[in-house]
Amino acid sequence: CCPRRSFARMLAGPEKPMNFAVPLTVPHVIRVVALALVLAGPMTRPAGAQIQVAEATIRELQDAMASGVTTSREITRAYIARILAFDSSGPRLNSIIRLNPDALAEADALDRERVARGPRGPLHGVPVLMKDNYDTPGMPTSAGTVALAALMPPDDAFQVRRLREAGAVILGKTNLHELASGITTVSSLGGQTLNPYDLSRNPGGSSGGTGAAIAASFAAIGWGSDTCGSIRIPAAHNNLVGLRPTKGLSSIDGIIPLSVTQDVGGPLARTVTDLAIGLDATIGPDPNDPATAGLAGRDLPDFSAALDPDALEGARIGIFEPLFGDDPQDAAVAAVVRAAAREMEELGAVVMTVDMPEFSELISGSGVIGHEFKWNLMDYLAAVPDAPVGSLTELIELGLIHDAIAGVMRRWDEPTSRDSDDYREALAARERLRAAMLAEMERLRLDALVYPTIRRVAARVGDSQPGSSCQLSAHTGMPALAIPAGWSAGLPVGMELLARPFDDARLLAFGYAFEQANDLRRPPASAPPVTGSGPTVRFTEMQFSDSTFMVSASFTYLVEEGRLIHSSTVVSDDVEALDDALALVLSHEDDEGRWSVALRLVGPGGGFASQAVDLEPQLREELAEGGLHLELVRRGSPVERVRTPLVFSDAVTPND
Repeated sequence: CCPRRSFARMLAGPEKPMNFAVPLTVPHVIRVVALALVLAGPMTRPAGAQIQVAEATIRELQDAMASGVTTSREITRAYIARILAFDSSGPRLNSIIRLNPDALAEADALDRERVARGPRGPLHGVPVLMKDNYDTPGMPTSAGTVALAALMPPDDAFQVRRLREAGAVILGKTNLHELASGITTVSSLGGQTLNPYDLSRNPGGSSGGTGAAIAASFAAIGWGSDTCGSIRIPAAHNNLVGLRPTKGLSSIDGIIPLSVTQDVGGPLARTVTDLAIGLDATIGPDPNDPATAGLAGRDLPDFSAALDPDALEGARIGIFEPLFGDDPQDAAVAAVVRAAAREMEELGAVVMTVDMPEFSELISGSGVIGHEFKWNLMDYLAAVPDAPVGSLTELIELGLIHDAIAGVMRRWDEPTSRDSDDYREALAARERLRAAMLAEMERLRLDALVYPTIRRVAARVGDSQPGSSCQLSAHTGMPALAIPAGWSAGLPVGMELLARPFDDARLLAFGYAFEQANDLRRPPASAPPVTGSGPTVRFTEMQFSDSTFMVSASFTYLVEEGRLIHSSTVVSDDVEALDDALALVLSHEDDEGRWSVALRLVGPGGGFASQAVDLEPQLREELAEGGLHLELVRRGSPVERVRTPLVFSDAVTPND
């Protein structure tokens, strides 16, 4: 197992840049690392341990581990198998940027601790995913941009540290809209993430990688960040629940900033109970985040204890008309949310219509992202040793950002001062908006406002995504909960509930009561349960040498897809002799004994190369029959060859 683990670690995040003869794309890295993790270590498991993680809740996973039915290692492997089957293969949701090469080791350690001392709490041994703007030492933190692909922060983000303390397994990092700057989840490093409910559509953003991954059950729960809708919109588009908490309820230290005034972080989950467990583990004061000073003198909410199926009884809910929209294309989603509001009324809530004619004027000009991002990013990068860039200007000048964000990045790089009249006016507008909203809720004695999280279903990939209602919570600091409201044209629709500051736990109670009365969660058809007949893989590593050259090649073969993935190296202690290395190839022999090249692996001069190739049917047959050979071709007259058969291990499926 050791060579596989070291190989996986090398691909997952080398400490030094590597020059690839053939580009190694993010899905290929994930596929190889996922296979290495699935195959690493003992293949034994407890008797009867056939845990099905698709749609499993945190409590179900915890009960299975507590009863000895399964282990954290087996649960972690099961999620990796799903990522292999559906993220980097099959529908290729493309939600994961990188996997944690230490995930199985972390799970093993937590299994041993469970036996020795018992579980730390409900997250002990449970795999979780983090948006790739959370600092996680041992893995780069990229914010989805190639320019930061090698950024190695020195310590954990506050919420990552709290998750580790709770016993969670950090499974990997998810794709995001690059630099968290949009709502369709496309990035230069991660590419375009797809919506698991309709592969032609976006998953929402910027935490769309987390949203798609949790909808597809690639982990029990996942973390995102929200500057203006980036937790709530992915929740709406992926039939999930997500809370934008009261500003300051949990620290944003260690999250690459977009706007420290508006940024928050938190989980997305398939159920309100799972969301509550994730929140309980990650809220609290932090001296590194001044916003959390607002918790002084307050008791921290207990989200899990607050869940109450009767919470809507007597609650006063306002249907907030200004955010329903009046465009005909807004009508379908609006109808679903209004029907959900009527359901809340049937559950005992007092529901009324709230018109606020001055709302449009109040919210205008109250956003501060464009005033803060340039400076906040500069401060973050200055605190990371050996950061590859030091400013937004340098990042733009590298020319490595995605076309989708190039325009907005240049615009946000324009401010020449941290302070300006426009910035001060935006901050003042936020205060006026917040005061007006609180006054209106007090006047009507409202516990929450309700409106569509986003007024349109997920747009098709490549199209813009209109209809966001994100500003109200983001510009006031008030908490907002996105929960499934229903379906429109086969796509999820999200409903948002907004409450007074620090009424977060009560919001979750409202969401829980609505969830318990309505069975609106549906798993996506694109990511069904993985069974023993799931993707079959073969894996082999080959090494040989002659008097001059050392050859190493690692092959992974996805049998059903006919996809061969290789990473190959040709090196020599004599650098000048490398010119004599002409090629490393896969060759084969025809029925008449004539040899030819089937696939070139490494070209002249040796070095490292990686590639994924879809084999033609004839080559699939030859590979299965042992007819392909690894061959080093070196200079000579005639050319010299070293040839050895390509032989794989027995077939392994993720559930073996």
